[in-house]
Amino acid sequence: MSTWGVLGLQNSNSPLMEQLIFFHDHSMVILIMITILVGYLMSTLFFNKLINRYLLEGQLLEVIWTVLPAVTLIFIALPSLRLLYLLDEVGSPSLTLKTIGHQWYWSYEYSDFQDVEFDSYMVPTNDLPLDGFRLLDVDNRVVLPYNTQVRLLVTAADVIHSWTVPTLGVKVDGVPGRLNQTSFFMSRPGLFYGQCSEICGANHSFMPIVLESVNMNTFINWINSQ
Repeated sequence: MSTWGVLGLQNSNSPLMEQLIFFHDHSMVILIMITILVGYLMSTLFFNKLINRYLLEGQLLEVIWTVLPAVTLIFIALPSLRLLYLLDEVGSPSLTLKTIGHQWYWSYEYSDFQDVEFDSYMVPTNDLPLDGFRLLDVDNRVVLPYNTQVRLLVTAADVIHSWTVPTLGVKVDGVPGRLNQTSFFMSRPGLFYGQCSEICGANHSFMPIVLESVNMNTFINWINSQ
């Protein structure tokens, strides 16, 4: 989860989020180069007194300042398109989790197992343990195994919600009457936090997500205990 003073992206817990971070860094390098170049050109224009009274046209210059931005956009667009197709790839999931957004809590169903479903509400501030996170902890966590391809199905029962966990690079809108799908692969164990990222009403800020990544044996024991 993000903490005070962290201005960058959170550490990734999936190959897709790693690729998103790489693309972010790639884009930022290009933006910094453009900013430095334009800033240098503007500063030289402001502070020098050179003029050219005979400059009527500059076709070569116009070709250069048309082609260079086009090439720059290609360098941004190609990795972006590759990433878009990677994010849409579902592959062969080993596990399916169905998520239903409500005002203002989440319901989860483990479709591969019989009668494993529960609601997940935010823990009120007065009931938080000493090591709890205000507005982020829930009474029932999502438990999933790492090193396993997971399919996520997202819908909503009332208004549009959005199931978002930044460390996984997952943001899927839950739309009433529609079933949206994505997949992710967790690389390590841990606790990962997210929130609804569509403004869904008065208590939009109070429907967090807590995902617990565990090994397969712990996950099977947890399923058997439900």
